[in-house]
Amino acid sequence: MTSPGHVLIVGASAAGLSTAEALRRLGHEGRLTLVDAEPHLPYDRPPLSKQVLAGAWEPARAQLRSAAQLDALAAEFVRGEPAVALDAAERTVTTASGRVLRADAVVVATGLTPHRLPGQDGLAGVHVLRGLDDALTLRARLTAGTRLVVVGEGVLGAELAATARTMGLEVTLVGMGRTLLREQLGDMVGGLLTRAHTERGVRLRLGVAVAELTGIDDQLDVAVDEPAGTDRRLGVVVDELTGAGGRVTGVRLATGELLPADAVVVAVGSRPSTGWLTGSGLTLGDGVECDARCRAAEGVYAVGDVASFEHAGLGRRLRLENRTNATEQAQVVAANLLGADRPYTPIPYFWTDQYDIKIQAHGLPAPAAEVTIAEGDPEQHRFAAVYREGGQITGVLGWNMPKQARLLRQRLLGTWQPTPPLTPA
Repeated sequence: MTSPGHVLIVGASAAGLSTAEALRRLGHEGRLTLVDAEPHLPYDRPPLSKQVLAGAWEPARAQLRSAAQLDALAAEFVRGEPAVALDAAERTVTTASGRVLRADAVVVATGLTPHRLPGQDGLAGVHVLRGLDDALTLRARLTAGTRLVVVGEGVLGAELAATARTMGLEVTLVGMGRTLLREQLGDMVGGLLTRAHTERGVRLRLGVAVAELTGIDDQLDVAVDEPAGTDRRLGVVVDELTGAGGRVTGVRLATGELLPADAVVVAVGSRPSTGWLTGSGLTLGDGVECDARCRAAEGVYAVGDVASFEHAGLGRRLRLENRTNATEQAQVVAANLLGADRPYTPIPYFWTDQYDIKIQAHGLPAPAAEVTIAEGDPEQHRFAAVYREGGQITGVLGWNMPKQARLLRQRLLGTWQPTPPLTPA
């Protein structure tokens, strides 16, 4: 399909907005519509767990573009209007108000929905962090209390713990892993990060499950015999929940230890926001399943956290949850919408900032990989590492060494076949 007249993008965060901007840069002059469930101007998500939560940034500073820049896109923004259905064959999107939008091409960019602990919505003071409103609500709670429990030892959980600690709160982090970020970076780097948090006063309870949340008015009843509905991925075993409207007072662990809390943040992962696509005609698995061109069906593409695509260089399916991917994938989707035939073959990349630690990871640094230090010294808090599996380099990482990590990244180019830069037609 070449140069569709009307492109409808569902989701106006980084991936959706980047797709719209790339379409205009590449010469698309037709109609452009962006539908988003949030009422806010498009904003960046990485600062939410750091600068916005800490109060170092006003919310407006996290906006991706100014109102004038958005106006220059000559696009129609439908804000505060969640999409509830898609007919892929007809390329029509129905919104929560019953509005039906028809287009020549549709781009799905609906991102992620955080996992929640069963019953947490019945207790005030239990939070997730995905959107701007989440960050502002959590900040208000943290400035009014002194004790925070973070459930989840991944990137978001660790960032939240670091931010809260710098705000002066008493922080306890609970997780099922042996170290922080083990699933993302392995034991060696995860162990160093674990030590860094401990040295800064975070109380860690790793390798243990949450048994229950306790409240001043309610207690969530918990069984230990893995009833129907147990989700082991969350490290939580919950049976029947009673009561509603209470306020959280703590987190009880499977060991019996009770962690007092003025607030609890649940950061146990997310799932692709695809529920609205049931019955759409698209193939749904771990996200919207696409081909190597990010095409989910004729005239329908997916981009960003929600897109599961075939990586032609690796010969496997990937779904990447990071800000860089949202932007890079959008360039390819836009080009293919306008008639190109470009596979998307990125070198995955993510970063995290915690305290004075800046980590950049390229490739797939899996926990099973062998890790060697290529430059620097972990004891000096500056090093670059290489990950290998079966003798092949699978990832590189920089710990306060971004330049060295970028140079090491070049070792991946021959294997990963990165997508060439796009130029206007």
